[in-house]
Amino acid sequence: MWKARWASFNGGEIMNTTLLIMAAGIGSRFGTGIKQLEPVDDANHIIMDYSIHDAIEAGFNHVVFIIRKDIENEFKEVIGDRIAGICSEHNVTVDYAFQDINDIPSALPEGRTKPWGTGQAVLAAKDVLTTPFIVINADDYYGPKAFQMLYDYLTTHEDDELYRYVMIAFHIEKTITENGHVSRGVCQVDENHFLKEITERTRIEKRGEEAAYTLDDGASWIPVPDKTPVSMNCWGFTPGFLKVLEEKFPAFLDKGLKENPMKCEYFLPSVVEELLQEKKATVEVMESEEKWYGVTYKEDKKSVMDAIAAMKVQGTYPENLWK
Repeated sequence: MWKARWASFNGGEIMNTTLLIMAAGIGSRFGTGIKQLEPVDDANHIIMDYSIHDAIEAGFNHVVFIIRKDIENEFKEVIGDRIAGICSEHNVTVDYAFQDINDIPSALPEGRTKPWGTGQAVLAAKDVLTTPFIVINADDYYGPKAFQMLYDYLTTHEDDELYRYVMIAFHIEKTITENGHVSRGVCQVDENHFLKEITERTRIEKRGEEAAYTLDDGASWIPVPDKTPVSMNCWGFTPGFLKVLEEKFPAFLDKGLKENPMKCEYFLPSVVEELLQEKKATVEVMESEEKWYGVTYKEDKKSVMDAIAAMKVQGTYPENLWK
């Protein structure tokens, strides 16, 4: 039984589960300002408000923000302190973890300014994670059903002879912005809805009617058919995944610093792919029919605001989430 798995709640028991939000991205493609902190409705909610709301509604009772130290004050001013108060009212605890480019088991390469990727971001939270947890991006909207599916899985599965993970996949055509390229984990899924293979494609964009990716900086493009499931960094993990991340990080650095010291990144999908190849884990893939919304680029903001306004009209959300 996992440490701190169960907690008393109103005379009963609930399972402790954590929402881990990766908010340390520098937002270079978004332009000036911190994209994760941009309001997306008239009530000044940001996308994280919706993710936290949906997670609490699903049953999660612990929130961890992964940020950088240099944005801590602004982050807490815009959302952190406010959410801490709201979470307290719902018996939900809040913690912070800090992704630091210098937090590696070797010397920082001279001139390196790029963060080490999503794998290192999650690893930064190892001291505040003792429960099953989900990982999401701060600037992506996933929808209420995604959080409910993740919670239901984590509260009914645990590791045995294999690590047992889960992923929410979105169809590629519902995850592409009109305003530039994106990174996606392109998935192959078997007939039983388990992940066979996942490959991180760091430059995917809409090319005509279909999405396509390039491996040679745009000289050629490889189409990705509609309905192809892709990862949006919406994962569910057992606590043992933190040990995996820690054990595999030195080997990644050893290889990455030799091949691409300025830009190599420790991607979550790449670590999962290694475990699949080693036959040490399974990943159940739950496909979402919903459309992704996010603010990768400044021009994306209007479409997100329009979508959220429409969902309020439909009754998916109240005008003010926290009243």
